[in-house]
Amino acid sequence: MDINASIVDQQITGLLEKYPDWFTKCKDENQKRATAFILLCMKNCLDIPIEETLELLTDGGNDAGVDGLHMSDVEDGEFLVTLFQGKYKIKDLEGTFNFPENGVQKAVNTVQTLFDPGKAIDMNPNLKPKVEEIRSLVMEGYIPDVRVVLCNNGAKWNDQAQHWIDQSQLPKNQTQWIHFNHDSIVDILRKTKSVDDRLSFVGKAIVEDFNYRRVLVGKVPVSEIAELFNRHDDLLLQRNIRRYLGLHVNRVNTAIHQTLKDPDNRSNFYFFNNGITIICQNFRYNALQGENYQVKLENMQIINGGQTCKTIQQTLNEPYLFNDYENTYVMVRIYELANDDQDFVTDITYATNSQNPVDLQDLRSNDALQKQLEIGMETFGYTYKRQREDRLSGPNIIPSSITAEAVLAIWREKPHQAKFRRKDHFGKLYDDIFQDLNAAQAILAVLIFRYVDNARKRANPDNAPDFLPYASHYLAMLIGRHLLSSQNLYLNQVSHRNFTDLKQSFETQQEDWHYTAIEQIQQALIQCYGDRPISLQQLAATFRRGDLLEMLRGVSQ
Repeated sequence: MDINASIVDQQITGLLEKYPDWFTKCKDENQKRATAFILLCMKNCLDIPIEETLELLTDGGNDAGVDGLHMSDVEDGEFLVTLFQGKYKIKDLEGTFNFPENGVQKAVNTVQTLFDPGKAIDMNPNLKPKVEEIRSLVMEGYIPDVRVVLCNNGAKWNDQAQHWIDQSQLPKNQTQWIHFNHDSIVDILRKTKSVDDRLSFVGKAIVEDFNYRRVLVGKVPVSEIAELFNRHDDLLLQRNIRRYLGLHVNRVNTAIHQTLKDPDNRSNFYFFNNGITIICQNFRYNALQGENYQVKLENMQIINGGQTCKTIQQTLNEPYLFNDYENTYVMVRIYELANDDQDFVTDITYATNSQNPVDLQDLRSNDALQKQLEIGMETFGYTYKRQREDRLSGPNIIPSSITAEAVLAIWREKPHQAKFRRKDHFGKLYDDIFQDLNAAQAILAVLIFRYVDNARKRANPDNAPDFLPYASHYLAMLIGRHLLSSQNLYLNQVSHRNFTDLKQSFETQQEDWHYTAIEQIQQALIQCYGDRPISLQQLAATFRRGDLLEMLRGVSQ
């Protein structure tokens, strides 16, 4: 028995015991364990709480070989879709069997069909709304980047299966195939090791003591960066999502790759790139030299420039490239920081990674507004999760990410931005969401948001409106309006003094308000489209663009 496979099997057993209600639709023990395995893979691949993986499940009849689907926000005209397919061997925990050939072939066929709006595909109710939402984006000219994650508790697919991928003619700059197994999960769970190594700087460098900290800035050959990552790989990076899902092919990374390949431009790479920022506990070098330092680093970590490093590594490791990178350099900044400098590390990371939505939630966690919400919610009996790393869960646990989404949709009345601009919730939209927000308002928004989302999950797809999978944020907004109207209040009048009455009013009338909100959405769609049929692609685009907001303006106010 493989030790890592055994560890993962134990975790699956733990999931089944802790969340039995999640698996009531599974027909037998085999399907329960297979479903728990794909949930575990999605949790660790995407670095999200296990509760959020339920929303990504798509398996069942007519699932097109897709067990889970995750779609990112649109950025620079592109969006990332991650497809999961799982194969779990219950009785074989040796960890040696290959991912099945027919599973790979089915995944290839799925990708060839799923992202072509002109091709018909038979899908179950869990998958179809998500696929049509993707296709509506494709119809509007947005470009999907696709990651296919094939998960099993065994070895990678064999050569014949790889042949199916190679012969598929799927564009390699848009499609990435990833094997994820029990070893991958355990690697993620394992604590990050301290990385101690050295870097060779070329030419003169600036070394300075500044504000009780040491700084070194200079240029390093890209070949040094590639070798550094060949030795330690993603232990040098901070986030699991980068570590195990590989490099997202996007416009920036493609430009880096092309510059490195271009013999006329690669010598200018130093000027074109923003460089790499490294923090460490200690760095040493021979100060008697005037240049060309060999720098030893203890407990080093790259906090900015990770994508640059990964692109350098992949480009220089391409077997068919025999380029001369002798005069190709990248700027490297090294900051020596003490163990008690963690707040400063956070500030540096925030300042140099403000484009990274995954990091921003944690980086904002020490913000005064977040701490005020934590204190305020505690008085109502709720626990506010300021950081993603907090492992707490339960009905009285409120994550900051859910708070941001609910408040933006309900009280700020921007439901389309709440759903489709999640990457900006702790960035560009942060002040709009959290400024002047008190704990009572935040809790009520989350309660409304959760109720609407649970109602969507419970709805029978045979008699539910076609727009229901796309309308949750709009329905929550309308219920928020009904709640304020029922008490003759404006939002700025909601506080700890009337929280109990408002909560009780919502719990008493939530079903009626939800039904009324659905009717209001139906009427708004008729105003927009008349009585003609509306395709799922049109519905997805309508709610994404916020087309109905004008029709819904003033409703219940």
